[in-house]
Order: sequence, then structure tokens, then C-alpha cells
Amino acid sequence: MALLREVTSSAVLREVNAGLGSLGDGDAVDVAVAASEGIARLEAVRFRALAQLDRHREGAASVAQEVAFALSVVDGHAAGLVSTAAALTSRLPRTLGLLDRGQVGGYGAMKVATATAWLSDDDARAVDAVLEDRLPDRNSEQIRKAANHAAMMADRDGAARRVERHRAGRRLSIRHGETGVASIEVEDGPVEKVAAAYTRIDREARALRTGGETRTLDQLRADIALDLLLGGQGGKSERSEVFLYMDLNTYLGLNEDPAEVAGHGHIPASLARHIASGPDTVLRRIITDPLSGQVLDLGRDRYRPTAGLGEFVRVRDRECRRPGCHRPAQACDLDHSVPWQHGGHTADTDLVDLCRRDHRLKDEPGWVYRLGPDGTLTITTPTGQSYDSSPPPLHEPRTEEPPPF
Repeated sequence: MALLREVTSSAVLREVNAGLGSLGDGDAVDVAVAASEGIARLEAVRFRALAQLDRHREGAASVAQEVAFALSVVDGHAAGLVSTAAALTSRLPRTLGLLDRGQVGGYGAMKVATATAWLSDDDARAVDAVLEDRLPDRNSEQIRKAANHAAMMADRDGAARRVERHRAGRRLSIRHGETGVASIEVEDGPVEKVAAAYTRIDREARALRTGGETRTLDQLRADIALDLLLGGQGGKSERSEVFLYMDLNTYLGLNEDPAEVAGHGHIPASLARHIASGPDTVLRRIITDPLSGQVLDLGRDRYRPTAGLGEFVRVRDRECRRPGCHRPAQACDLDHSVPWQHGGHTADTDLVDLCRRDHRLKDEPGWVYRLGPDGTLTITTPTGQSYDSSPPPLHEPRTEEPPPF
């Protein structure tokens, strides 16, 4: 471990970086290649360490969440790292050897693990042997194609089962971007339905490109797809419910502080005001502590009755309280940080929002959740590492009275 720290130490890296300014083009490429090979070797070390952790935990599903905490990666990537680590150290030893030699990177190794996940151990090892000479100097897409082809050739009868498994894994995902945009995707949907859906959307988009329509064809397709998902007929706006958190002074145009959309993150003040001025927008007064920005109380004027305590906790938390999870609180479970049967109370001092997966994680052996008086949730993992999660303030702490209006 000491040698590994020495190789990756800041002092060594500073010394290397100091000499880069004098490199010519060819030498710069050589250094980049050497660095990539070194990164691949370190990734091999990381995969072996994760495989060891997974063995210690006997393959418990919560290992992925612990890795997500420790490496500061999203849950899906953490799960991919753990499953790849298990495959490389058992079924794919030659691919792991390519990592050791710096001939394949970690991302490429994950492609091999995914392509061979449906094979038996014997078939996976056979594919691993076939690929050993085919993977070096290939990019990740070439590796994916080569691994998929080799896997299909190893078990032709199993190809149909693989198709069924993939189609059974269809799911809807959302990916949040920057500047007030996000993407929604139907992953692993039946190809015939996906193709038919795209054809319908494209046909309706082309039909709207008449007269004074200023939207591009891509914009029309996107707008129609969202309208159809929201229950419309395509091409017109539909009402939906999102939760926008915005300071009153921002709403009034007295400052340009960013606002926040639950589950997405911060957006510019101008976009927030545009959303808040929509014809179906409903405003709700929230009282905060001016010094901390934390929620103190909710106003009662709204188009539907308040849900009381549950609504207060959801407004306070905004998202699932496990660090790194951004599922909106409105789609989460209200959970006791201390289980009810163990003395927990149904009060804002003991309730937090957790998505269904993280709600279940809390009950896994070795995971401990504690909620402090200030609302800070401390999660302790089975290895004894602790991570804090505090409800974000609705605004920055203030020391002065807001300007009159």
C-alpha cells in the first residue's frame, strides 16, 4: 500500500507535470499513452480491491452503495464496477491481465464483462481466451462489438435467451444536464415498439412543419414526445407537476440568485421566473430561518389541502437524503431514521425522505442511520465510514434585511 501511495503521490505527479511544458508533439503523445497504460494498471488494482470487498460481503447488494460513497460515483457506475470486478477476478482472468499490462482500460474491461455476463463460467472463460489477442489497441466500441460477437459464437442457442433477458430489463431513466435541461430515455425497449414510436413522432413532427412554425425538426420531435408522455396528442403543452424552489426576491426580480428544481438542481433566475409565470403555476409560501435558510413552516394557501407533516418533510428535504441520490422527495418514502418499533417518533426531527432502494438499504446489516437535531443525517457503512447529509437551505444565510418593495 505504501508503494502505491508513493507512485500516485502529489509530489511525484508534480515532478512529472513540471517537465511536460518542454515536450514536443511526439513526446506529448508518448507521455499520454504511458499515462493511460499506468491508469489501466491502477484500475486493475482497484478491480481486485473491489472484488475482495465483494467476497467479504458475500455479494450483498449494498456493496454497490458503499462503493458509490467511497469513490464518489453514481450508483449505477458503482454497481458496474463491482460486477466487473467479480467477473475479472473469476471468469475473465485474461482481460484482467490486459489491464495489468496497460493494453485495455477499465471502461473497455467493463464492456467485456457486460457482453459476457449472460454466459456460463466455462463459456465466459472461452470467450476471454479468444478476445485476448483481439482487444489490445481497440477503442471501447470496438471492444463491445468484438466481445458481443465472441459471446454469441460461444453460445448461439443462448442468444435468444439473451434477447429475452435484455427486453425484460427495459426501464425508463432520466439524466439531468446543465442549464435547465434533462433527458428521458426508454432503455432496452423492444426494438419494434421503439422503432414504431419514433416513426409516429417523426411523422407528426413533419406534419407540423407548415406555415409559420419556427421550431426545427429535432425540436418538434422532442416537444411531441414529451406531450405524448404527458397524456396529450402531440404538439401542444400539457399540465404537469414539478417543484420549483425560488427566493421571493428572485421571483420579484430584485436579485439573480439561482433557483432549484427538485431532482434536477439549480437553474438560472431568468428560467425560474419563466417557469413560475406559467398559466398553471401555483405558488406556495415557505417560511425560512433568515440566518440558516432552513425551512421553518409552510404557508397554507394552495390549490389543494396540505398533507401536513409529510409535506413539510418533503419540502425540507427536496430529494432523497442519501448523499449522491437525486430522486425528488415527492417520489420517495417517508422513513423513520430510528425505526418506529425501536422508539422512533413520527415527527420532523425523526423523519427523512429516502427513495425505495435506499429505504431498503437502511435495513441491511451493518448500515446505521442517525438523524441529528439540526436535520443532519449521518449514514455509517458496514466498514465504519460515515457520510453526512444535511437538507440544503432554500437560500444563503442573510445578515441584512431584504430591500423594500
